[in-house]
Amino acid sequence: MQRRLRALPSRVGVYFLLAMCLFPEVGYTLVWHKLTAGLAGLTELKVVRPTATALRDLRRRIDTRPMRRLFEVLSGPLAQPTTPGVRYGRFRTVSFDGCSSIKIPDNVRNVDRFGPQSRGGYPMVELMTLVETGTRALIGAVFGPTGIGETAYARRLLHHLGPDMLVLWDKGFDANAFPAAVADTGAQFLGRLRANRRTPVLTRLTDGSYLSAIGTLPVRIVEAKITVTCKDDTSFTGAYRLATTLTCARRYPAPALVTLYHQRWEHESAYYALRHTLLQGRVFHSGDPVGVEQEMWALLALYQALRAVMVEAAESRPGTDPDRCGFTIALHTARGLVVQAAGITSCGTAGVIGQQLLAGLLPPRRPRVSTRKVKSPISRYHDRQDDGRPDTSRTVTGLDIAILEPEPSLPTTTHDDRHIPPDDRRRQRVLALLRTAPDRCWHPRDLARHLGDVTLGTMRRQLDRWARQGLIHKAGPATYTSQAAP
Repeated sequence: MQRRLRALPSRVGVYFLLAMCLFPEVGYTLVWHKLTAGLAGLTELKVVRPTATALRDLRRRIDTRPMRRLFEVLSGPLAQPTTPGVRYGRFRTVSFDGCSSIKIPDNVRNVDRFGPQSRGGYPMVELMTLVETGTRALIGAVFGPTGIGETAYARRLLHHLGPDMLVLWDKGFDANAFPAAVADTGAQFLGRLRANRRTPVLTRLTDGSYLSAIGTLPVRIVEAKITVTCKDDTSFTGAYRLATTLTCARRYPAPALVTLYHQRWEHESAYYALRHTLLQGRVFHSGDPVGVEQEMWALLALYQALRAVMVEAAESRPGTDPDRCGFTIALHTARGLVVQAAGITSCGTAGVIGQQLLAGLLPPRRPRVSTRKVKSPISRYHDRQDDGRPDTSRTVTGLDIAILEPEPSLPTTTHDDRHIPPDDRRRQRVLALLRTAPDRCWHPRDLARHLGDVTLGTMRRQLDRWARQGLIHKAGPATYTSQAAP
């Protein structure tokens, strides 16, 4: 708590930082003029006119902790359980993704902290967020140098996960340790696999998917070919290879999981709003690492505050999907309110933004295919142009999902038993034994006798656990078969 009476109190510094992110196109002095423009007509107030140096010193005085704490207060899931488009069954869908295209000023201090110049001639900050896909709200965020890697940053956000969440992620997060760490939180996941990962086919399921393992973690693999037909009768195909801990094919059909995975791209929309709509693709103001961190937390807090208003507005009209609220409308309405100082003596500010959002609701989401063509010659994705997609965005009129059978060349066991704990090696031996007589109902006593290195009690507990995971099927009291539950 600040006790000293100042012309520029610390709380004003917090407002100034948020306004600086709200008006990224102007410098310190003009940001201050916009922040105080609506107060000029109030004769009882003497509006301070600080210099740019005074505003810089104000930023240095409040440091990074208040802005980080403000973001932590605002962050988290925003949707209610009944909000449309935010859940899959009992799970709230969330996603991990990184962004490494936020530019900061090129000077020695920033380069020493965040790394050398990158694409575009500026040092970059690596931002990793956990997002609620249905609302694009930030549940958690970390950032730092670009050379550390996305998985290392994502591990610092695992404490935000819970048993009611289903985590989506793109290729690059499937290293053995990370999926296991996510599963340890109690959350489920649905993630894309890299092309060079060979997953063993342990048990084939009725919908074309199969049970497998990533390291020692039991998973289910779904391979699908997707054919997209556009309004002009053109079509193209793509493929997904997904791994999930949702192993029951009857409760979670493979086509439904492939369709659900498309929600992961909502994370890209969140980053577009953050980098382009809000930040306008501009370079940060801050010339030192502390200032960069402070400005980043302020930007994230402002983004989350706008998302909170958007979700509140959507939920005020039952049945409205938060996707239909435009981020640009919320942003420019907020900018106008700041300049006009409207609602500063009442609680009506959020209501004004909400009214504008509801008055300008976007139409229901149309299925479209994006070009995703990279125009920048210095982008690392510049060479990835011939992907079969059309040159312009087009409306999708048909979508066909075909679940593929696993390749015959895939192994039937994990590739190196030396690195598998004894319990998992035992599981593979039991599965192989059950497959020798797929129609036989095996008793734990029979399996324990065949293995010879396990007690009856341990065998019963392990069989029961493997049946709950969907690796085998419990046919009756204390009897098991190799056919997984359909």
